[in-house]
Amino acid sequence: MTDTFDYVIVGAGSAGCVLASRLTEDPTIRVCLIEAGPPDSHPLIHIPAGVAGLIGHKVLNWGYRTTPQDTLNGRAINLPRGRVLGGSSSINGMVYFRGNPADFDEWADLGNDGWSYQDVLPYFIRSEANATFRDPAFHGTTGPMAVSSYASVNPLVNCFLEAAASLQYRAIADFNSGSPEGFGVRQANIRRGRRESSATGYLRPALIRPNLCVLTGAAVDRIVFDGRRACGVDYLRTGTAQRVVARREVLLCAGTYGSPALLKRSGVGPASELHALGISVVRDLPGVGENLQDHVVAPVQMKTDNPTSYGLSWKALPRLIANLAEYAVAHRGLLASNLFEATGMVRTRHDEKVPDLQLVFMPAHRNASGFPIPLGHGYGILNVLLHPKSRGSVRLASADPRSAPLIDPKFFADERDFEPLLAGIALSRRLFASKAFTRMEAWEIVPGPDAITPDELRAAIRQTAVTVHHPVGTCAMGRGKGAVVDPQLSVHGLHGLRVIDASVMPNVVRGNTAAAVMMIAEKASDLVRHAQDRQSTP
Repeated sequence: MTDTFDYVIVGAGSAGCVLASRLTEDPTIRVCLIEAGPPDSHPLIHIPAGVAGLIGHKVLNWGYRTTPQDTLNGRAINLPRGRVLGGSSSINGMVYFRGNPADFDEWADLGNDGWSYQDVLPYFIRSEANATFRDPAFHGTTGPMAVSSYASVNPLVNCFLEAAASLQYRAIADFNSGSPEGFGVRQANIRRGRRESSATGYLRPALIRPNLCVLTGAAVDRIVFDGRRACGVDYLRTGTAQRVVARREVLLCAGTYGSPALLKRSGVGPASELHALGISVVRDLPGVGENLQDHVVAPVQMKTDNPTSYGLSWKALPRLIANLAEYAVAHRGLLASNLFEATGMVRTRHDEKVPDLQLVFMPAHRNASGFPIPLGHGYGILNVLLHPKSRGSVRLASADPRSAPLIDPKFFADERDFEPLLAGIALSRRLFASKAFTRMEAWEIVPGPDAITPDELRAAIRQTAVTVHHPVGTCAMGRGKGAVVDPQLSVHGLHGLRVIDASVMPNVVRGNTAAAVMMIAEKASDLVRHAQDRQSTP
């Protein structure tokens, strides 16, 4: 079976839903949006606190894992990615944090004209409907994506902020205006107590348009080329091999792991790797799958018998029952929160111009077993390395599209990445030792009181480090040898093919990635339409 559209979008995630919505605003343009996963109908998706049950969901999640990491004592780390309408925006923590303005200026400094902070800020503004901050210089109020502050926070959040103030760190109200440095409560993509994903914010209002076709449960095998022009994709749906043709362009939005894997299966990537797998080379691009970056974290975790934190216990049972009732009646309370409500952005060295460490406060105990609901009580801090120097890769295990790619982040391959995390552990301990937390009578369980020296702390990090799931960079934007796409997001040396997702970021933003991905897609929709207008002009 074949059908023909102007644009074929591969992946209905954070970027794909944005593109489908924006491009079909023109009723003369036909768009096909292809998603491997199911519709976003699972109830856990739409309850913010349901994120705890989505991270390991076997149907809504690709279930990727890293290769065993020698630098992490041979551990393989789970890498959840959304496999559902909305992609990772349907299973993530909903945090709305764009990154630091310096991030985008760095992109521009690498030769990516049009991607400075002043260039991209209008697209952030265009995307958001901010219910709290209304300064038009930084925020939008009429965009598709709801952004809100929490109706209430756990009392421990106030302890965290009080502790930071006692150490002379400044309070910050809005992490998405000016230079985000300090401690405060975050904003989230939550609309009236329900998750706001790219599927609910962008795609759902567009589904009534007759020029949009959405295919779910459709696994794309490869991009089809006519010479060096992308002209469609082959996919498998309900056991049947099918093809869809793109008159104008194929827009690849399969994510930091999926996009390089699909390019390689289609013959675009390092020639030596493709030849070894028996794949015919369409375009030798050594940078495809390289430059992988992610935010690795070192936790500090406390345990307490005090039931103030989120968690299951007999002491907390009456409050939990009240929380359930409150959400059922008014969509407020515990279930309307993503549970990670406060953060701090700090510089660990005086010569750093912008923060290199994020402290994410957890008003809950993390189970060693990985069970998603906190059992008992505690709290902690995730120390997030914002600007990693280590670089990893995504390679194919085989040419079979059913085989998961080989994802090797090479965490701590550059040992300088330990230093901000060591500073973060020391700061976390100072915060928890402050008067604000005294009444909790808590004790440290991770990394534990026996980890004191730098060598002992590095050993603890190797045993406990995980990621906060912000992978980027494997189809990097730029003009150098390792670049995959140009500043218009077109794949170098090919025609009719763009990559539009987190993989094009040359460097990871110093914040969460979802907002930046939607910004990229907003800007890309203008780039695509501008190219279309030029082609249509005699």
